[in-house]
Amino acid sequence: MSLPLILASGSPRRAKILAAAGVAYEVVKTDAPEVSWERDPQGTVRHNALRKLGAGRDAAGGVKGGILAADTIVWFADRIYGKPRDLAEAGEFLRTLSGNTHSVFTGVAYLPPTADAAPLSAVIESRVTFKALSEELIAEYLRTVKPLDRAGAYDIDVSGNLLIAGFEGEYENIMGLPLAPLKDWGIVHA
Repeated sequence: MSLPLILASGSPRRAKILAAAGVAYEVVKTDAPEVSWERDPQGTVRHNALRKLGAGRDAAGGVKGGILAADTIVWFADRIYGKPRDLAEAGEFLRTLSGNTHSVFTGVAYLPPTADAAPLSAVIESRVTFKALSEELIAEYLRTVKPLDRAGAYDIDVSGNLLIAGFEGEYENIMGLPLAPLKDWGIVHA
């Protein structure tokens, strides 16, 4: 029997992805401080994922198992769009992204459960094209979806069809946890 995976994240989207992939896991929430380097989105998500990984290791204490952490941002026009502070900022994010194509970067970090293992990390990029959004649609989306816990103020998996014209790359990456590195690291099988 394999050891359970420790997910260093309280994100219900990441938990949903792992559950759908048939991965047994335990959640350990962390409050690791995050950076935001406008000119280095890949470095930002890698750094934040590794910080969350360290905080997850500390929070897990003596619990045995591999530890997984991730950080996701939306990047457009040399600006990082993380989680909005409030609904007004969420509306600004959606207006800016309206009719445009942006990148979604997710940094993933994994500490295998073996003694003296070094952390593994990867950064995955997907691209998302938004429809041209009306003020009415933005207002309706903000009323019906909880945008404050989502990078860029949207969730592709919850009413994403209202906002998104199309995307390139891994759907799960846009949700916040790409499967490709998890397959490479033996966390997800096939």
